[in-house]
Amino acid sequence: MKLYYGPGACSLSPHIVLRELGLPFEMKKVNTKDKTIEGGGDYWKVNGRGYVPALELDNGEVLTEGPAIVQYLADQKPEAGLLPKAGSFERYRVQEWLNFITSEIHKSFSPLFRPNTPDEYKTISKENLAKRFDWLNEQLKGKDYLTGKSFTVADAYLFVVLGWTKPLAIDLSRWPNLAAFHARVAARPKVKEAMVAEGLIKKEQAMQ
Repeated sequence: MKLYYGPGACSLSPHIVLRELGLPFEMKKVNTKDKTIEGGGDYWKVNGRGYVPALELDNGEVLTEGPAIVQYLADQKPEAGLLPKAGSFERYRVQEWLNFITSEIHKSFSPLFRPNTPDEYKTISKENLAKRFDWLNEQLKGKDYLTGKSFTVADAYLFVVLGWTKPLAIDLSRWPNLAAFHARVAARPKVKEAMVAEGLIKKEQAMQ
């Protein structure tokens, strides 16, 4: 498999999942501005929507959209427990979280990273995010992860989008349960591996 990614982008979520599962894969770095692939190649030909992630399977099929990719990956190694059994209520609960994160959290960040977004709109986006964080903070009270004690693909996704608060100077300490969750996931060995591989942290930091 080949994972097309941008360092620190939402593609970090399937990257983490791949490492948690121990599946073999090749990393293909994408310049998300000019849509070129490191080493040569036009990313538009991989994903016509132009954004990461994309997962190219060994048979040539290409799967896009992070929530779909992480579920596909988890189903390749169900014994790892990153996604509950198909048809179970617990499975739908994880899918509920994935949908919430992609529509209410991820997309609320998008205008904050666009240079042409008016400041007034950025303020509104931050206010909307704060409301979602208020609610999320309550949901994580007394929990290690979104569904309780077990780490799932939804936790990998939430970890990634929460990481975007740092470059935007949004202080997570305002939401102590979110801050604790982010630190807890960041401490996972495979998460550290993924972040080192993308150049987000140094090897020395991963060893701490």
